[in-house]
Amino acid sequence: MQPPVSDLPAGQVLFEGSAFAEWSSLNDTIMGGRSKAGCRVVSDGLLLEGELIEQGGGFVSCRSPRLQPPLDLSPYSAIQLDVEAEGRTLKIALGCRDGALGLTELIPGGLRWVVDVTTLSEGVTRLTVPFSDLRPTIRAKPVGLPLRFDRSAISRIQLLHSKFGDDGSLNPGFRAGPIRMLVRTIRAFP
Repeated sequence: MQPPVSDLPAGQVLFEGSAFAEWSSLNDTIMGGRSKAGCRVVSDGLLLEGELIEQGGGFVSCRSPRLQPPLDLSPYSAIQLDVEAEGRTLKIALGCRDGALGLTELIPGGLRWVVDVTTLSEGVTRLTVPFSDLRPTIRAKPVGLPLRFDRSAISRIQLLHSKFGDDGSLNPGFRAGPIRMLVRTIRAFP
């Protein structure tokens, strides 16, 4: 069991409140799915609400705009998120300079560095995601190339609930149907 949020140290705030204003939803409809979810800023953070349909796709998400200039998180070792996500297993995905001369950005959807995280069924879950835990993927499929995560150039942050896990297999924490996820804050963590 995780300690209460108030008992844990805090890092440098990257997003909270109105800083989420330019975030948008990206759902399985881009690949023919039928899920419908949208995200919007509320008083407590960024709220994703909608209906997740497994057939034909199986994911909903909120993502930052392309971060220009990219975030330089080189002084940090992790990101930390405070979320309410109904006990779902989420996928955290970061985009960054790829170390392959930008070639992976030519691939639709680009390369993302991902990790699966579980949440509490009630209340706020504080998730600390060490950069060393992130694995490169393209469209939910692991990439076997020798790439390096560049924490000095974070270009996008995305939170997904998907039927696929970070290793490409089925997500055992996946639930279709109504979904509600609240992202309270995202921090860079020492």
